[in-house]
Amino acid sequence: MTINKNMWLLAGLLVALSAAGIRSADSSESFSDVREMNAVKDLVKQSYLHGAFNELNPDAMATGFHEDFAIFSAKGSELSRYEIADWVAGVRKRKADPEFDPEKNKWSYEFANVDVTEDAAQVKVQLSRDGKLIYTDYLSLLKFEDEGWRIVAKVYHRH
Repeated sequence: MTINKNMWLLAGLLVALSAAGIRSADSSESFSDVREMNAVKDLVKQSYLHGAFNELNPDAMATGFHEDFAIFSAKGSELSRYEIADWVAGVRKRKADPEFDPEKNKWSYEFANVDVTEDAAQVKVQLSRDGKLIYTDYLSLLKFEDEGWRIVAKVYHRH
């Protein structure tokens, strides 16, 4: 049986789409799911990666973080909680410091995983500075009826 050039092109396209994580509407991940994943990634980029890191933009943070957000970390056998209000205040203070140089505050990032299930999402993002991996962050998001997606919690590992 001879397969013509168009069949090879179609097969190649299907393999590429599958590798990219894009599936047909009748598979387990619909285009609606892909749209939600993109909405989550966009929010994380704007409010977290640029708001809290690259641009130090507390207004961007306010649009993407839930007011009850906290960073959780282990301190010995205790659970430490860093509230969003304290983090935003720290961002404002750092940005206002006359010694602050935005050119030295450049972070690169990679989305290692984005998982969305209906109105809950988890994002694993790796943050690097000057080519060195500094943090692996795990962000939890919920989709609220009136507000849409909001980042509600973070745990992390510092490398």
